[in-house]
Amino acid sequence: MQSIELKFLLKLLGFPNYRAKIIDDKLKPNKGATATDRNKICRELSKRGIVSYSREVSKFKIEPTGKNLLNSNNTEIPLTNDHLKVLKACEKEMITPSKVKGVASEKRQFVIQDLEAKGLIKVEKETIKEVWLTEQGQEYLLEECLPGGSATITLDLLKNYLIFLRKAAQFSAEKPTAQISSPLQEAVDSTPISAKPDDETILETIKALDKQLNTGNYLPIFHLRQKLQPPLSRDELDQALYRLQRQDKIELSSLVESIRYTPEQIEAGIPQDSGGPLFFLVVNG
Repeated sequence: MQSIELKFLLKLLGFPNYRAKIIDDKLKPNKGATATDRNKICRELSKRGIVSYSREVSKFKIEPTGKNLLNSNNTEIPLTNDHLKVLKACEKEMITPSKVKGVASEKRQFVIQDLEAKGLIKVEKETIKEVWLTEQGQEYLLEECLPGGSATITLDLLKNYLIFLRKAAQFSAEKPTAQISSPLQEAVDSTPISAKPDDETILETIKALDKQLNTGNYLPIFHLRQKLQPPLSRDELDQALYRLQRQDKIELSSLVESIRYTPEQIEAGIPQDSGGPLFFLVVNG
């Protein structure tokens, strides 16, 4: 890991829940770093599963696969009306999200980014809005990070790291059987639901898990399966999620980068005829 990346992570440790909005210079790893440098670090660390981030697409264009899909005679196109409206809006030129008509402004970003994940559009410009340390990132800092060479680390950054280590050690002492990197997982797993939940209860469970696990309204579906199967079967839970999607209460998003998840976790997604499985749960509103 480069020293500039390590400094970025140590700065992130100084924010509540290791999560920060990118609105000023507080996350710049050093005085000479630019916003472009910071965003590059976010993307590189995200590729390795150490951080995740939310973003806002500001310019995008259609890909050849998207044009082929629009021009096909297939009456069973695996897209919603909102997806089709976005594709048609950018069919002839690169556009901004505001050019998409007929799709609620609060839903545009999700639809655009889902189309990108499906390989149907290409994002040309985006803004990183918020970044957070993942569970894998916490594991890395606790168990694998062994920096070498010479670099200047301020005492404030060292303090952030020491507090992080002490919190992990305290939790380990209190919960010796729990994974240090997932202090909330035990709380999730230790309270199973005995009766079959209705759709509204499932929705509230998604919200609760997202808050507990700090997944940024992008909850991997395997967490919900761990909580609700049993009493629900896999098919029963899948059908309930489809119902919530049809009611516009949630969105189901495809998995793009599988490197940060285990085969068992990926298997917990909902398989699709093409592309990756539906893997993330996003609550609308």
